[in-house]
Amino acid sequence: MAIKDSFLSYLQFERNYSKETLLNYGADIEQFQKFIIEEKGSFDPIKVESDEVREWIVFLMEKKYNSTSVNRKISSLRSFYKYLLRKGLVVVDPLSKVVGPKKKKPIPSFVKESQMNKLLDDIDFGKGFEGCRDHLIIEMFYATGIRLSELINLDDNNIDFSASFIKVTGKRNKQRLIPFGDELRFEMQKYVSIRNKTIIEKSDAFFVRKNGVRLYRNLVYLIVKRNLSKVVTIKKRSPHVLRHTFATAMLNHNADLGSVKEILGHQNLATTEIYTHTTFEELKKIYKQAHPRA
Repeated sequence: MAIKDSFLSYLQFERNYSKETLLNYGADIEQFQKFIIEEKGSFDPIKVESDEVREWIVFLMEKKYNSTSVNRKISSLRSFYKYLLRKGLVVVDPLSKVVGPKKKKPIPSFVKESQMNKLLDDIDFGKGFEGCRDHLIIEMFYATGIRLSELINLDDNNIDFSASFIKVTGKRNKQRLIPFGDELRFEMQKYVSIRNKTIIEKSDAFFVRKNGVRLYRNLVYLIVKRNLSKVVTIKKRSPHVLRHTFATAMLNHNADLGSVKEILGHQNLATTEIYTHTTFEELKKIYKQAHPRA
């Protein structure tokens, strides 16, 4: 097909696309061409309509192509027709109103409540300042759903013990208040007492190293990974998993979605709704284990 060859030459010499990308684009267009020939008896790229593109998408999904592969093929075809539009070979782009399949969002990893209780109540974090600090880091992630960046940027004046809230600065510099309970208050006050007795160099930072300098991301990540490894075998053992764990625990204990959204600092409720899928997966497991006819 001369038009396809012209398009691929344009990608190669004017856009400097790699050989692998050219092969993928060519294969995708050929696959679409073959589908149209089998369905309609002939293929003329100029006469292709949106419904034919949609039929091809349905065909690919029925052939068990995942959404990522289908969207990549649509992208190849979309680039092809943009080229034809620029060349004046078509007047209407048949893909202008075609939407690809949505990618299935993975269910967030989280730690079970019993495992968190074991970690926080039974596991020895070590004596002294670092053991107390590391235990509090895990406790704070689990008790507040705070982000990693928010935790390391906490200052002493961001914590109001009398009003029981933490003031954090989240994404887009948006500030919010996170409430906390008696158990976390006790752990924080215990940490502050040990920190002030142990650390000579004073700073505004709430969480610090032995030299008094604020914690950094990789160190917190390692602290969380090392300690979560004591109770779980899941691949992801990160601060964000503890954020997922907080949200899942809240929803499992009947917190309303809007409140969880505000505590997590999500801009849209749709972002928080992903955790309802997590809790539903847990309900399905419980149902299968408990019901005699499941």
